[in-house]
Amino acid sequence: MEHLTITANGADFHLVRAGEGKPLLLLHGWPEFWLTWEPVISRLSDRFTLVAPDLRGFGDSDKPDGPYGPDGHAADMLALMDALRFDRFGVVGHDVGGAVMQPLARQAPERVAGLFLFDFVYPGIGPRMAAPDRLNHIWYQSFHQMEMAPQLIGASRENCRLYISHFLKGWAHRKNAFDDVLDAFTDNFLKDGNLAGGFAHYRASHAGRVAMMKGEAPRLPPIAVPTCVRWAEHDPLFPYPWTDRLSETFSDLDLKMFPDVGHFPHREDPDRAAGEIAAFFARVGWS
Repeated sequence: MEHLTITANGADFHLVRAGEGKPLLLLHGWPEFWLTWEPVISRLSDRFTLVAPDLRGFGDSDKPDGPYGPDGHAADMLALMDALRFDRFGVVGHDVGGAVMQPLARQAPERVAGLFLFDFVYPGIGPRMAAPDRLNHIWYQSFHQMEMAPQLIGASRENCRLYISHFLKGWAHRKNAFDDVLDAFTDNFLKDGNLAGGFAHYRASHAGRVAMMKGEAPRLPPIAVPTCVRWAEHDPLFPYPWTDRLSETFSDLDLKMFPDVGHFPHREDPDRAAGEIAAFFARVGWS
């Protein structure tokens, strides 16, 4: 794996590049950074060129004053792939990455060979996300917008490790999925600006999420790019029944349940995740 810093869209982005073949852009979620994809990268590098960046505000990428949400991240990623001279590419994403992929595919559908997504927010979830029995699952989205949040979580290494591990373990079905990298994740979020940089996504996304939860999200035409969604069977944050309206957002959709995992299929079962990714891009002729 090669670590690079690339200037694009007015910021410096850290990324890892590995392998040979057709390019795949891997977009992480929160609380993650490029390292979350390492098990998938190691399993696909014999077939694809993998590009795993830290989104703006995350990891070792620039952290200018936020907020910066999915539209801004999408513009960043298109500029980054320009800088890497990849005119066309596949995209794999999860969580925040899945939110970014939607405007990216709308902004430049001709550049995207296919979309492969694990669990993420999309407009069809609607008011279900704010139902009374779900409020204890989304408290962090409001907390992350508070000015004191980075100071509280970053007050000590123990605080930060406890907070990050709460989500990595609590949202996973296979509770040991991040045990080998928990210290690396803690070190990452303790770097200057990384807590606030990740939280900027929640400030930028707030108005759109409120509109979605009120049933007032703007109705956009469906994305026609070939799309594969593998949604976790045991995701406590985004239950599988919430996939019922995905076809309203993606008109060319291949949807199946990803069994025996929680919110992080790519870490909890990387063998199956890599196999599903490779099979999808083979089906759409991007292999």
